[in-house]
Amino acid sequence: MPQSAAAYSARLYDAIEVAARAHHGQVRKGTEVPYLVHPLAVAAILIRARCPEHMVIAGILHDTLEDTPLTAAEIGSRFGPRIMDLVIGLTEPDKRQPWEKRKFHTIELLADAADEELLLVALADKLDNIRAIRQGLAEAGQDYWRRFNRPKEDQAGYYRSLARVFSARLQTDPGRSLAADFESETAAVFAAGPP
Repeated sequence: MPQSAAAYSARLYDAIEVAARAHHGQVRKGTEVPYLVHPLAVAAILIRARCPEHMVIAGILHDTLEDTPLTAAEIGSRFGPRIMDLVIGLTEPDKRQPWEKRKFHTIELLADAADEELLLVALADKLDNIRAIRQGLAEAGQDYWRRFNRPKEDQAGYYRSLARVFSARLQTDPGRSLAADFESETAAVFAAGPP
């Protein structure tokens, strides 16, 4: 049975407030949906998977270093070193690098990561992303791919590589079940048309 809202500490709600302030005014790519919806969806995936609170908090904060002025030191002082380390591990090192280099880095990092918690939070992030793509395609059709920096074929290669890594690395639940969901979503998104 999932934890009740009362089972979560004030720290989780503090993380939601921090993320809401940090992502204020940001929207999901090509939409009017507030960006905060994404980290909250990541948190919901982790909560449903019965992950510990520190992982849920890392899920809420996972894009703050990449996309907001929030610093690792601020995260560490407010939420502790473990959450800070997870958020740092989930952050692309340099967003100015070409898309291919950044995505290759992500795949290599996850393939080599010794930290299963990092893999699970990353998986929740990517699972929400692929679900958003599926929903976007249902609403906009193939024109949806124009919102991305790279074409469908490149996205397919990236998501299929992620699916292979998650399936290979996460052999027990909740990771195994989430990886199977991710693989299924990825197959559904890229089944129609070229790759």
